[in-house]
Amino acid sequence: MDKKAVINRRDFIKAGTLVGGGILISMAIPFKDVLSTKSAPPNIFSPNAFLRIGEDDSIVIILSKVEMGQGIWTTLPMLMAEELDCDWKKIKVEHSPPGTADDFLKPVVDRFTGGSETTVSQFDIYRQAGATARIMLINAAANRWGVKPEICSTENGYVIAGNKKLSFGKVANDASVLPKPVVKLREPQDWKYIGKSQKRLDSLEKINGKAKYGMDIQFPDLLTAVVAHAPVMGGKVKSFNAEAAKAIEGVRHIVQIPTGISVLADNFWAAQKGRDALTIEWERGENENIESKALLDEYVQLSKTKGQVVKQKGDVTAGLKKANKSIEAEFSFPFLAHAPMEPLNCTVKIEKDKCEVWAGTQAPKHRQAEVAVFLGLQPEQVLFHTPHLGGSFGRRGTFSSDWIMEAVHIAKASGQFIKLVWTREDDIKGGYYRPVYLHRVNIGIGTDGYPVAWQHRIVGQSLFTGTPLEEYIVQNGIDYSSVTTAAPYSDSIPHCSFELITTHVEVPVSAWRSVGHTHTAFVMETLVDELATIAKIDPVEYRRSLFKNSPRHLAALNLAAEKAEWSKPMPEGRFRGIAVHEAMGSYVSQVVEISIDDNKLQVHRVVCAIDCGLAVNPDGVHAQMEGCIVYGLTAALYGEITMEKGQVQQSNFHDYQMLRMNQMPEVEVYIVPSSEKMGGAGEPGVPPIAPALANALFAATGNRVRRLPIQKADLIKSDL
Repeated sequence: MDKKAVINRRDFIKAGTLVGGGILISMAIPFKDVLSTKSAPPNIFSPNAFLRIGEDDSIVIILSKVEMGQGIWTTLPMLMAEELDCDWKKIKVEHSPPGTADDFLKPVVDRFTGGSETTVSQFDIYRQAGATARIMLINAAANRWGVKPEICSTENGYVIAGNKKLSFGKVANDASVLPKPVVKLREPQDWKYIGKSQKRLDSLEKINGKAKYGMDIQFPDLLTAVVAHAPVMGGKVKSFNAEAAKAIEGVRHIVQIPTGISVLADNFWAAQKGRDALTIEWERGENENIESKALLDEYVQLSKTKGQVVKQKGDVTAGLKKANKSIEAEFSFPFLAHAPMEPLNCTVKIEKDKCEVWAGTQAPKHRQAEVAVFLGLQPEQVLFHTPHLGGSFGRRGTFSSDWIMEAVHIAKASGQFIKLVWTREDDIKGGYYRPVYLHRVNIGIGTDGYPVAWQHRIVGQSLFTGTPLEEYIVQNGIDYSSVTTAAPYSDSIPHCSFELITTHVEVPVSAWRSVGHTHTAFVMETLVDELATIAKIDPVEYRRSLFKNSPRHLAALNLAAEKAEWSKPMPEGRFRGIAVHEAMGSYVSQVVEISIDDNKLQVHRVVCAIDCGLAVNPDGVHAQMEGCIVYGLTAALYGEITMEKGQVQQSNFHDYQMLRMNQMPEVEVYIVPSSEKMGGAGEPGVPPIAPALANALFAATGNRVRRLPIQKADLIKSDL
């Protein structure tokens, strides 16, 4: 399913362009047919990673991906600085704008930020750019001094030769006209930054309020827009009366757009009051029949039928019949909202022959293309500004004409400079959820307590059918983001069958942090725990026997168990559970410690171990694991979007709850020393937390969790 292109390190440098008294180094992304062969116009950067060195010794590193809290504002500059030898304190970072017309319609997978692949995909590219620039600077200084480049070195933003010394800025113009050299990257033993924790470059601005998010965008004469959406997914406006809304002080315009009725006002509160005053009659359509309970009942019946085979080995029917014991289990998982802390927003200004957009999105190039096509402009006529993203978790990565195109519709229909703001309620009710899934599993157990047959069916919607990622993820109608083959466990099971039954529901869905791993990990890790209990074998020892041929799973498991002191008895009233899972190329194990007092659950401690290969910024990996644990715990305990008569029942954080500060457990994160292939860190910490918690609950109550969220699992008497 993975289609990974390979680019020669020496060939990816394509062009050097003089920009405003300095040197600009551009890099090709690892898709050979994506890079435009034309040089970028002055002061216009393509959507790849760039380095700009100014005459004033400024170092500007432009991100090839977007910063949405995952820390690449620091990690990618670390890669560049490692080879460049610049002054770390002088580094400034910018988001990259989308590219030019002749490459925006070509494959654009690498222009999308997601899948926890930023550091992995850009690791060689950024180092190569830094190394190329450094050698060019050395050659420029050597030419000026009349010495051989071999006697020159670099340090902290200077080229040095004996007692001669020139700052990078002083030779930047000279370097910009030199040919691109062949460079050799530094060996790990010589690394100064990579593998060593660095403080985040964006922390200060985010703390003091200088960092610009989409919600911070403000201009004179800018009107704030809100939209009244249909209460039912896909509903349309039948008629509306805006007289009362027009009477609200500050309301300036009311326009109808494809998704509803928009109110434009001098400020948000006036727009909100105007929206509340609208009288709208809706055509609700067939989606009014969508009910969460009925949908789940339908999935239960579908799970009893054969689906598309993802993996098959041996004869699972015969294996189940011959088994000594068996387990039959049914698991259900609800719709989940992404709920980033910064609600969706987009600012749009349309002029005669151009359009400017300010929006935090994981896919600025895709959005630029949509806007250009809709307005009849060339892509380069759409200037797309990418501010910081106040969280996303997949919500700002949708492939449809979602909130950004809604803002463009408003700006075009009204002729105004507008900022569209979605309220928290708009966001929770607005769709693009993690789909509902149902798993049905039949396991045959041998006399030794280990599985001999495993039949596994998954029912749910496809995330990527009909999107630009379909050709990479969906094969023969199977969306591989939604399935499991139980690896590495299935490798030791003689008879197994894994099937997918893909449904179509008129509820918009999209990738949610860690995608299909959110539900597949839960099923696998709670069932393996159950098998260990039936076999009367310690859960860690049971997994160790299954991980004999999977050293990275085993390394994460062993480190987590060691740091959690798994071999020691728990204090009275404390219980624990463990889980291990691989996602995005990283292997994560987590141990959760809980207590239940007065029928209330408290999570006291989470010990996390990750094998992500090389950890470029260990402090960043720690932060991501902590964030994953908070996010995963929130979903495991509370996360659920329900539908009644086609309407979402949740609206804000009072009924779509978040984990509170006083509920946060102590978290310990340990990184497995590893020279294995690098994996991601933004998502792999999410999948293990829910099953580890569920396994701890079993230890405490003797009951297995078969549905999420846990507060609906009826294991304890009161709400958590």
